[in-house]
Amino acid sequence: MAEEVAPLIGIIGGSGLYDIEGLEEKRWQRLHTPWGAPSDALLFGRLDGIACVFLARHGHGHPLSPTHLNYRANIDALKRVGVTEVISLSAVGSLKEELAPGHFVIVDQFIDRSFARKKSFFGRGCVAHVSMADPVCARLGDALAEAAGAIGVPVTRGGTYLVMEGPQFSTRAESALYRSWSAAVIGMTNMPEAKLAREAELCYATVAMVTDYDCWHPEHEHVTVEAVVRTLNENAAHAQALLRAALPRLAKPRPLCHAGCQRALEHAIITAPKMRNPLLVAKLDAVAGRVLGTM
Repeated sequence: MAEEVAPLIGIIGGSGLYDIEGLEEKRWQRLHTPWGAPSDALLFGRLDGIACVFLARHGHGHPLSPTHLNYRANIDALKRVGVTEVISLSAVGSLKEELAPGHFVIVDQFIDRSFARKKSFFGRGCVAHVSMADPVCARLGDALAEAAGAIGVPVTRGGTYLVMEGPQFSTRAESALYRSWSAAVIGMTNMPEAKLAREAELCYATVAMVTDYDCWHPEHEHVTVEAVVRTLNENAAHAQALLRAALPRLAKPRPLCHAGCQRALEHAIITAPKMRNPLLVAKLDAVAGRVLGTM
């Protein structure tokens, strides 16, 4: 008999999303992982009867910049409490004329231009190489695109998310360069988040919510925090509706993900067992216990 998964949906809320409206049976839990503390306490609850776990990426009140997020602790914490799929809700700038503020993009590729972040759970003493050719879960992305269409949110299925380091916004020259690479949107947070989710064998998908045109568009004002916050508030209501539409599509028991997310580590760890650092292996209990035999 094929292995069956009982999904638990994890939601990472980006700028402007610090809670889930209508969540019932709320319970906050603060975790400390082997990688340190996550951005905030995890919020457990039920949305229309469906269990989910929410994490505010930047913390309540937005005290954490993209560079200073503890991405490893965030992903470890979600995996540790049993999350199987992660919906990343992220504010982005648009690099394409047709992707106006208020448009949602279900991302299928990334270009990672971040440089000041810890990007892997693995390292000296336990080396692993996971494939990132297809960096998000196609099954999860399809469900999110269908849900967005069902509630009437303008949505595009597919597009490349350029991840910049920040916290400053782009120069005009940078924005023009990224447009020449055919990137669709630009943001600061989904790398290394997506890489770490893959290492943790989690299904992961990004809903990129456009707030502005970065600074390339000659007929629109340059991006400012004030303009971004104004559109963030408008997008937040659509994001809440999207979750209500998407969760019933994702909550039913299912076979192992056909995109291979839940077996990403199957042949990824290259360090011989006798050469593995036991301290690092112990830290990997939640992330990689299935393949390291430490579950």
